[in-house]
Amino acid sequence: MVNPGILYSVLDNMHHSIWLTFAPYLAFIAFEALIHASEGLSQSEIDKHLQLGKEYLSKGQLADALTHYHSAVDGDPTNYLTYFKRGTVYLALGKSKNALGDFDKVIELKPDFVAARINRGQLYLKQADYDLAQLDFYNVLKIDPYNVEANDLLQKIDPAKERKRSAEYYYGHDDYNSAIHYLSEAIEVSPWATDLYKFRSELHLKLGDDMAAISDIRTATKLGNDNTDDFLELSQMLYKVGHATDSLKAIRECLKLDPEHKNCFAFYKKIKNVVKYLTDADLANENKEYVRCIESANKVLKQEKEIQPIIFEANRFLCSCYVNTEQSEEAISACSDALQINEESNVYCDRAEAYLQTEMYDDAIRDYRAALEIDRHLDRAKEGLNKAENRQKQAEKRDYYKILDVKRTATKKEIVKAYRKAAQKWHPDNYQTDEKMKKIAEKKFIDIAAAKEVLTDEEKRRQYDNGEDPLDPESGKNPNMHANFHNFQGFHGSPFQFRFHFN
Repeated sequence: MVNPGILYSVLDNMHHSIWLTFAPYLAFIAFEALIHASEGLSQSEIDKHLQLGKEYLSKGQLADALTHYHSAVDGDPTNYLTYFKRGTVYLALGKSKNALGDFDKVIELKPDFVAARINRGQLYLKQADYDLAQLDFYNVLKIDPYNVEANDLLQKIDPAKERKRSAEYYYGHDDYNSAIHYLSEAIEVSPWATDLYKFRSELHLKLGDDMAAISDIRTATKLGNDNTDDFLELSQMLYKVGHATDSLKAIRECLKLDPEHKNCFAFYKKIKNVVKYLTDADLANENKEYVRCIESANKVLKQEKEIQPIIFEANRFLCSCYVNTEQSEEAISACSDALQINEESNVYCDRAEAYLQTEMYDDAIRDYRAALEIDRHLDRAKEGLNKAENRQKQAEKRDYYKILDVKRTATKKEIVKAYRKAAQKWHPDNYQTDEKMKKIAEKKFIDIAAAKEVLTDEEKRRQYDNGEDPLDPESGKNPNMHANFHNFQGFHGSPFQFRFHFN
């Protein structure tokens, strides 16, 4: 290495004409000398990095070990052992391309280094590069004919080749299960072989096993390097089965590798809005913002006309949110569309709720039972079935909501207001001159008072909404109710007087 101080001293003593001739060349040498002087490491510093790398490696801290081996290689790029150590760490981290580069460099620097050839051959074997693996193991045996490891690894190559050929044979004869069996055995020997996973993914698709196909293509994306097409395929598979958010993540990985990738960008544009609207519908439903939920779910249906699982998700949200806004007809329609794609227990429960809102008790009971056939432990379906059956029985008796002409979701304030209006209209004092109407008014007035009593009491209303009339003497819930109710009805004196305070 040129000492910059000495170089400048020589230059100062040179004749002017010689300076003019050689100055550019000498200046370049001086610059190079300064660079190397600033970047070069002493042997003691290199040894320190190697020692630290070894210590981290013994602790299993591979990333830290790798950092120090990088520094050691930069300090002395001619030391084959340093490349070997770094390549071994790369191999442990599953970074096959980097490991292969280091082992290539080791063998270039020291062709007879057996351990490097064994490691490289093992790497080729894992990648299903069987011919290259075989060549490395043969070269080891030329140097060391009794090398046990090389002999053992060599024995794995022909069976792995045969299993791969068998998989191809059965694939050609449309026997996909057998092809998968043999291919899986080949993958046990060659677990880093991207092409084998992609091949098995194709076989799973032939059998209609989308999730297994997705698992294999996902593995292929992790093993490959320039794998934009694999990420595109993964994204399309995920979207096809309705995993829209994961699909978006996969297509973004493709665009990270190649922002100009035409097919990846086109697919990204297609699905990004669908994911946005589905996510918004889900969040709105959780936050009970049902109008927003409906708007977002409908936007999904405008964007997607073909992929059934995505259409199912949109209709599932519509089904739930329409029920919660008591748009019963719309709810029944959306729930039915969802159930045509996927018979999910909670969707059956949602449609049953919509049927209850429209007093279609037989249909509600049928849907709750369908939900229980799918999941016999689903509490929502059990409670709903009990409620629907009770309401069906209740429908033959007094309907307190109808008596006051209010919705089942009416607030206490709305119920009291409706009670005052009905009580004023049907007060028996209004019909003193019409005996027939007076009897009708008496009956209605009693029902109005009963409706107010039940619907303004939180516990009684809960019982009633579950299909039990807390004022029904036959229910056995209140043994004194019959007597009290009888006394309330026993007014036949003259003049007829009521003392009610409308508060």
